[in-house]
Amino acid sequence: MFPSILIVDDEPSILQSLSGLLSDEGFEVLTAANGYEALKIVDTEFPDLVLLDIWMPGIDGIETLKEIKKDNPYIQVIIISGHGTIETAVKATKLGAFDLIEKPLSIDKIIVAINNALHFRRLEEENRYLRKKTLEKHSITGNSPPIAALKKQIAIAAPTDAWILITGENGTGKELVARTIHQLSSRVDYPLVTVHCAAIPEELIESELFGQEKGALTDATTKKIGKFELANNGTIFLDEIGDMSLKTQSKILRVLQENQLQRVGGSRTLTVNVRVIASSNKDLEKEIEKGDFREDIYYRLNVIPIEVPCLRDRREDIPLLVETFFAECAKQDGSEKKRMNRKAVDRLCNYSWPGNVRELKNLIERLDIMVEKDVIDEFDLPAPYNPGPAGGMAPVESELFLNLCLKDAKKAFEREFIKRKLLQHNNNISDTAEAIGVERAYLDKRLKSLKVS
Repeated sequence: MFPSILIVDDEPSILQSLSGLLSDEGFEVLTAANGYEALKIVDTEFPDLVLLDIWMPGIDGIETLKEIKKDNPYIQVIIISGHGTIETAVKATKLGAFDLIEKPLSIDKIIVAINNALHFRRLEEENRYLRKKTLEKHSITGNSPPIAALKKQIAIAAPTDAWILITGENGTGKELVARTIHQLSSRVDYPLVTVHCAAIPEELIESELFGQEKGALTDATTKKIGKFELANNGTIFLDEIGDMSLKTQSKILRVLQENQLQRVGGSRTLTVNVRVIASSNKDLEKEIEKGDFREDIYYRLNVIPIEVPCLRDRREDIPLLVETFFAECAKQDGSEKKRMNRKAVDRLCNYSWPGNVRELKNLIERLDIMVEKDVIDEFDLPAPYNPGPAGGMAPVESELFLNLCLKDAKKAFEREFIKRKLLQHNNNISDTAEAIGVERAYLDKRLKSLKVS
């Protein structure tokens, strides 16, 4: 299929000569003698490109360009001008014109401009396609009321430039939410730079965030661009900002307040334009009360709060998530997609999921590899997801209800409760103790007593 070109000019001789030349070059040619005719053709024929004369009676080229771009922003427009000025060129470019060619027309210049414009259109189409695929890849799976509310929040917040604080337990998908927000924002053509706050050593955090000049440190043999600079005009995602030390928090405060920074070892002040999205699995208000998080940073980041629901609060999404993860495994391995029977899915729906969606995804990948059958049943599920001997109850439930001794049942419950809370807090004993409302020393003692490793 050949590209279609609409020629708009009030001079019949130009319409005739250009039509013949471009037809000979293999293009499908449409013509219009004025702006009004051109707009009617654009609405019905959707040409790939418009060659538009700027000086015409009635609706002139600039007004026609405005109308074309208003409803058809992806149609490329090349302006033809008999006496073009810099002012006209600038105005046309601002309105979305790809190029401006002056009369008398050179067919070579026209062909080059058309090919460049069509190539640019193809690149735009590829970019839109890739962006759509990226958005689909990072889409949030689920139709439960909590997820529907989350998607609505994202849809409202993403197109704005407001800063966002995402909260939720480990494994709920806070980074996925941040990526979705960036993909739906006006900054999508610029980078999304992720900073894993807990993973960067204290002594390197400044050079990681702000960059460094050559020779700033003993092993700094080259200049380094920091994360904030890399994210300029885009988005920076401060993942688990609650794990950032007070010293580091004070260092980023100036950047957050003034959008200005200095590289380590440098004296020049650089201005950056970034949208900040932060996340935390901690209650930052409690961290402020304890003196572990700066109040000024919290209120600067928490313009739009978004909470990601845990998996146990959206159990109705588990069947869809299971199907989605099996499909991903099949696509990655190039194999047939496996499925799970109803009883096995019900078993997963009744589990507490301390590790949230991440735990479920890991389980499905494990089952996809380790179970050779195409249909996975409840007996293929490993502990602690598998059915127990007492009427289909999970192992911990079986232990609780089969024990005749109340003391042993209490001990079994306490052991399982602590194990799951530890898993939920990445085996961090201090965080777990705080979450369950006991002192760390007491929890240490109970871990030894209950033989929980």
